[in-house]
Amino acid sequence: MQEHPTAVLLLSCPDRPGLVAAVAEFVFRHGGNILHAEQHTDTDEQIFFQRVEFALDGFTLARDEIPEAFAELVNRFGMRFQLRFSDDVARIAILMSRAPHCTYDLLARWRVGELRADIPIVISNHPDHADVAAHFGVAYHHLPVAPETKTEQERTMLALLAEHDVDLVVLARYMQILGPDFVASYPDAIVNIHHSFLPAFAGSRPYHQAHQRGVKIVGVTAHYVTAELDQGPIIDQDVVRVSHRDGVEDLVRKGRDLEKVVLARAVLAHLESRVLVYGNKTVVFG
Repeated sequence: MQEHPTAVLLLSCPDRPGLVAAVAEFVFRHGGNILHAEQHTDTDEQIFFQRVEFALDGFTLARDEIPEAFAELVNRFGMRFQLRFSDDVARIAILMSRAPHCTYDLLARWRVGELRADIPIVISNHPDHADVAAHFGVAYHHLPVAPETKTEQERTMLALLAEHDVDLVVLARYMQILGPDFVASYPDAIVNIHHSFLPAFAGSRPYHQAHQRGVKIVGVTAHYVTAELDQGPIIDQDVVRVSHRDGVEDLVRKGRDLEKVVLARAVLAHLESRVLVYGNKTVVFG
């Protein structure tokens, strides 16, 4: 447990004067000290977003009393809010297929303490990388899938996730489309990584297609998974320049390097309670 845990309020509501003052006054009134505060207003939709992190040392409300006490502001301003605590440790399941680079990277970052989480399980539809999970002391479950077994395979996955109390599912190049029941079980809690060539280079062998078109950048996108394929709210993106000198292998290598970094940034933003989802967009606080 952290020596000095903090609380994080993530909130959104219609924009109006007095919001920042009201939230700050709530924290002050109960003996809290605000450590970080960020806000954003979507001027097109007139929606206000805020992330407020405050120290729990000296706070006069117990953790389970905060939501009830905060309800007055929720009702007054029509807020939606989430309350999280910095010493709550999320439990992550990694889903992968044959490409191991993102799984390796996440497990290595976890091992050295970059990701404050527990990773109890890796699930794959291929048996190839059980040794990777074993190296990090993580359980590896091989669950092959075929069109006729997909529903049952996903039921088995959901049972494993429940057994391990998983909060966040990370698709580390898991090359299967998740069914609607699976997705609905983890709303805004399944993070995927893919190349940003979609929809221009949809389908198989996107880097080959991109090379044939002479692209000048390679891009990747990390996003939450929704029922619509690759259309979920975007958490992070990045690009790297390529040139006419780069072959397909160079594009793949650069793309893989970028996938690791962008996926890790997205997972970290989620773990640090810096992401607010609204509609099909996100506000990602710094």
